[in-house]
Amino acid sequence: GSPTPEPCGVCEHCRAIAEDRHVDVIEMDAASRTGVDDIRDLIDGVRYRPLSARYKIYIVDEVHMLSKQAFGALLKTLEEPPEHVKFVFATTEIRKVPVTVLSRCQRFDLRRVDVATLGPHLARICEAEGARLAPDAVTLLARAADGSVRDGLSLLDQAIATYGGAGEIGAAALRDMLGLADRTQIFDLFEHVMAGRTASALEEFEAARQAGADPIVVLQDLLELVHWVTRVKIAPRSAEDPAIPEAERVRGRKAAQGLSMASLARAWQILLKALGETQSAPDPGQAADMALVRLAHAAELPTPAELVARLRDGQTPGGPAPLPSGGGPSISPAGARDGLQGASSGASSVPAIPGAPSAPAIPGAPSAPAVPGAPSVPAIPGAPSLPAIPGALAPSAVSGSRMAPQGSARGTQATALAERQAPESAARPPEPKSFEEIVNLFAERREAILHAHMLADVHLVRFEPGRLEIRLGERAPRDLANRVQKSLSDWTGRQWGVSLARDGGAPSLAEQAVTAERARRDDAATHPLVRAVFETFPEARIVAVRDLAEHNDGPDGPDGPDGPHANHRDDPARAGSEPSEDEAR
Repeated sequence: GSPTPEPCGVCEHCRAIAEDRHVDVIEMDAASRTGVDDIRDLIDGVRYRPLSARYKIYIVDEVHMLSKQAFGALLKTLEEPPEHVKFVFATTEIRKVPVTVLSRCQRFDLRRVDVATLGPHLARICEAEGARLAPDAVTLLARAADGSVRDGLSLLDQAIATYGGAGEIGAAALRDMLGLADRTQIFDLFEHVMAGRTASALEEFEAARQAGADPIVVLQDLLELVHWVTRVKIAPRSAEDPAIPEAERVRGRKAAQGLSMASLARAWQILLKALGETQSAPDPGQAADMALVRLAHAAELPTPAELVARLRDGQTPGGPAPLPSGGGPSISPAGARDGLQGASSGASSVPAIPGAPSAPAIPGAPSAPAVPGAPSVPAIPGAPSLPAIPGALAPSAVSGSRMAPQGSARGTQATALAERQAPESAARPPEPKSFEEIVNLFAERREAILHAHMLADVHLVRFEPGRLEIRLGERAPRDLANRVQKSLSDWTGRQWGVSLARDGGAPSLAEQAVTAERARRDDAATHPLVRAVFETFPEARIVAVRDLAEHNDGPDGPDGPDGPHANHRDDPARAGSEPSEDEAR
């Protein structure tokens, strides 16, 4: 008799709505009726009062599919709706609905239904329909629905239609229908790959495929398992969920205790990337095989923290064997000092390289003497002395003599670095003061490809010393800004910032040159002499326009040194002579 949030199910309106025959409840599918004309038809019916109910209800499903024009046409009605009309908008993409529409609506977010609630609901529907589902099958069906009641009902209808006449529907039948692997197989596969047992993992995966499991679904189940084990490791209470079988809880706790956070995070990243590759691969099974191989191989690798600990303890990264004497420096200064015991001092040195930058000494670092019998290395003034490594090649002498059979590798690198930096610092170009100078700098550095892109595909938005904002054309490579920034920073010795703008900017230099040349030709075409030429020779055309001053002052111009108007008083052979036939012409 009165409005209530719980439908009674017995009155005329409740029965008509349940049977989808109420004249005052109008449903519109915005996914198929997205245009403004469809919204106009809806608005035309708004002004009429309801026939039997208190309100006229318009339900617009998938409202985010409406076009921009349709939303604009509906906005006025939403601002001033009639008293007898209620709108109900349903969507799964709330971000695609314009803010102007959201601000005029009251929002209700429908949360996902957990397995503990959805499972009994599906069991009650099975009992009402006369179908029988095993308890583990109900749990599997609720988990596959992923919190959606509609998807759960659709899967339940499919299961009843497929296996309803065969008695009780078990979990194995649902796994075959959904293409899922047995949960025990997923745990076994996870344990194999995380233990590095590649062959066993591939055999387990092949058995799941032969049972009908989809490779993509198997990787999704592995991702879900890695996520759940990680949560159990961080918050052990996550394993106390009653919806999870006891066997899974026990194995989950064991996996969380035996695996580190670094291993779980690495497994998550590998599986997440492999899932995208498998979905786009020509053969998903082969892509999933390679993903499991990568995961099993990565499980045997130590973490970066373990590598640092091994090196600090004097062990090789691949095992506990200690480093041999003289085989390389240890991370800690104490290790370096121990590794250099027994070495004698008194290494000879040659004059330093002129102009080479000196490396500052590290405070507190031990000074390592040279190894006996190793040849001397050119010293860099101000740089700390480095130990020579037996068997390494020494750099050639400054005079260009042949290479010595032994020497210091670090000394070789320091000498080569000094020889490279000295000419580069001396030949460093001046700071560009305009965008044109930057483009010319690429031409001077013989960067032909970058110079061509800077001319034709770059639109200047803003220029400041050390700062450049540009907009790229359609043909410009995606990494052009990074390449320009790196080149300018390397050439000028100053850190440049190059940012990209989506719109705006001046025309490119090539477009400006074309525009200027077209303007010069149009201006030249208005000259009386040029118009007279066109009248006399209709097929004539303007090929190029040159400045008269530059043309006259050139070497072959009228006023040039070799031109007909040149002053030849200093040349007795040509003074007072008549102009030649070419000069007269």
